[in-house]
Amino acid sequence: MTITIPRKLIQNDDIVIVPKKEYEKLFRFWSSAEPITRREKKAIEKGLREIRDGKFFISREVKKGLGL
Repeated sequence: MTITIPRKLIQNDDIVIVPKKEYEKLFRFWSSAEPITRREKKAIEKGLREIRDGKFFISREVKKGLGL
C-alpha cells in the first residue's frame, strides 16, 4: 500500500505516523490524565532546567554520598 501526503499538510516536517492501536492507547492514556497545577508545571520546568544545566546527581553518586 502507498500513501501520499500532500506537502501542504506537512509543515516543518512535523508529522508522526503510528499504528491505530498505538494511537488509541496514547489517546486513552492522555484523555484519562489529570491536568497539572501551575505549581507542578513550575516545578517540572525548574527540574528540566536543572537537568539541562547539569545540576543533578545520578543514582551511583547518591549511593556513594550516602555510603551505600
